[in-house]
Amino acid sequence: DAGSFQEAGVIQCAYNLNFPLHAVPASSAQCPAWSAFSVSSPAIVLETVKQAGAGAEPEAVVVRLYEAYGSTVTAWLQTSLPVKEAMLCDLLERPAAQSCLPLGQQGLRLSFTPFCVLSVLLVLSQ
Repeated sequence: DAGSFQEAGVIQCAYNLNFPLHAVPASSAQCPAWSAFSVSSPAIVLETVKQAGAGAEPEAVVVRLYEAYGSTVTAWLQTSLPVKEAMLCDLLERPAAQSCLPLGQQGLRLSFTPFCVLSVLLVLSQ
């Protein structure tokens, strides 16, 4: 009994192989650990973080996530960025109707159906 691909961490290993981290020289000063984003479920892959396209707020980023296990799941997206507003948007980065997401202590609560792709527009404080 070898278990499932979810238990084996196949998706995470594939990303590590295909998109390895690259070390760059830095000063020897100690820097605290920092992460811009985290997701509470291993079934959710944070695929893209990019500056929002034309027509969006000047200080906005788009985060694209997808459900990779074929499951229905609720996950929390947390960020250390200064987000003042969050909303779902389509693949052309246009905000969806009734798409504002409440910002809570745990971050943004996102609901996924199997293999669902969600794009979130994050407007940052200036």
